[in-house]
Formats: sequence, structure tokens, C-alpha cells
Amino acid sequence: MAKPYVIGIDMGGTNTVFGIVDARGTVIASSSIKTAKHSDVNDYVDELYNEITKLMADNDTIGKINGIGVGAPNGNYYTGMIEEAPNLPWPSPIPFADLMTQKFGIPCIITNDANAAAIGEMTYGAARGMKDFIMITLGTGVGSGIVVNGQMVYGHDGFAGELGHVIMKRKNGRTCGCGRTGCLEAYCSATGVARTAREFLELRSDESKLRELQIEDITSKDVYDCAIAGDKLAKEIFDYTGNILGEALADFTAFSSPEAFIIFGGLAKSGDLLMNPVKEAFEKNVLGIYRGKVKILLSEMKEADAAVLGASALGWEIKED
Repeated sequence: MAKPYVIGIDMGGTNTVFGIVDARGTVIASSSIKTAKHSDVNDYVDELYNEITKLMADNDTIGKINGIGVGAPNGNYYTGMIEEAPNLPWPSPIPFADLMTQKFGIPCIITNDANAAAIGEMTYGAARGMKDFIMITLGTGVGSGIVVNGQMVYGHDGFAGELGHVIMKRKNGRTCGCGRTGCLEAYCSATGVARTAREFLELRSDESKLRELQIEDITSKDVYDCAIAGDKLAKEIFDYTGNILGEALADFTAFSSPEAFIIFGGLAKSGDLLMNPVKEAFEKNVLGIYRGKVKILLSEMKEADAAVLGASALGWEIKED
């Protein structure tokens, strides 16, 4: 008989969120640790083990975990490896599923973090009932999960769906964490918004509340707060970001004709500040045969839950010998 709980882990470039999930898809307890503070992946696994063990003890689930599912940047569902993840500090490749299985004594499966979010959204959120959609995650980086005919697209090697690294600026593009230049991630992630703010402040003379801050410390949250307060330059930063993202979604539509794009992650909290220019740029640039057919929706999941639940679903795939 399968054990009644699974662990879902959402590994981001900044934070790692994890939870204990029951068979009904309820996150019964969750917590988090900082990802980036560990220079050695083994130290990270040790802290994860200690914190998850505490969580299991507090919720009487030790010995009752069927499996561990992990959503990780560049996590490969086929091999269990994390390979060339631009926002993680550890040398590649990392045999992460094996490290976790050995440490916990519980079978572990991993997938890309954005794929995990898409699985969660398809099961519990705005993509319920959809067979064709694309999840876009806007956090430290830009991730994506592509679902076609009800199936997650992994490709022949497990790495399909790296839409955050489609090049949007062919000339004089920003350097991306992946080593290339001009990637969508360099403009439309939370860090990309902060980079845009610094560029605007350096190149322009407009008055802005952002000038009251230390320029090197500006975050996307600062830009949001200033925009909400009516700051014109901050609003223009969101218009610039949304225009690039809308153009990208228009191009992605030609690939799989999705019913919807689901926008998820910290930057999605900016709501209409981002979504209005995204939708405007999308309709302006999308191929005519798709116009009016594709929805652009905000995630209905709590920020952590979509990826944690999606990752946890992998834990149910594990069958007892």
C-alpha cells in the first residue's frame, strides 16, 4: 500500500520552498530555506534534510512519505541531474535525485521547476481542464513549462521548454546568466526589471522616486512600489518589460497554438502594471490566425503552492517494490 504523503520541493535561485502533501493535494505543512547561501551542494542537501525532517516530525509523517518530487532549474526528468543551471551556484552536472535519495532514504524524482509549476497549475489552478497551455514563471529567472495535448513536453533529452533563453535582442543585448546575450530572462525576470530600472536612471534625467534609492540596490519590488505611487518612470519600466514579454508570447504561440499562457511568480504580483502592456504587445504582434484565441491569465495558485504541488505529484509516480 502506498504511503499517504509525498514531499514537494520547489528550488529557486534565491529560495527553496518545500511542503508535505497528502493524496488530496493539500499542502499540510511547508517551510523554506535560502538556496544561494550554500557554495557546496552537499551543504544545501544537509540543510534541506534537517529542515524537512523537522517538518515531518512536527506533522507525524516520518516513515509515511511515498516519494520526493523536486522542481529545480534545469532539472532533467530523465536523468535526475541538474545541468548548467545559470541561477545556481554549484558546479554542473549535479546528480541531485541520487543525492536526495541517498540522504533521505526515500526515492526522489526531479523535473524543471517551471514544468513542476505547470503540472501544479494543470491539476489545481487556472489551467484545470486545459490540454494545451504554456506556463511562464517570472522569478529570479524566466522559466516555462509547455503542455501539448495534455502532456508535458520534455523533448528527446529532457530539456525542452527553455523559453526564457529565447533571444529577444539580437544586437547589443544584455548578458544573461546562461552566458548568451539578449535572452528574454535578462529583461523580463525580477532581476531584469531591476536592470532596466538602473539603465533608465543612468541614461535619463527624469524625476523619479527611484532616485531616492541606492541605484545598485534597487529591486523589482521597489519599481512596483514606485509605480503604484504614480511614478511615471517606474510605470515606463513595466511598460518596457511587458512589451518585450508580449512580443515573446506572440512568437511562442506560433509553436504550439496554446489555449492560454499562465503567468506565475513574484513579478506576476504586479498585476495590470505588467499584464496590460503584455496583452497589448501580444495582440499587436501575434499572427492573425491566432488573434483573439489565446488567453493570458495570472496563476490562480498561491506563489509557493503551484510548484510545490506540481513537484509533489512526481512523488506519487514512485511505486513500492
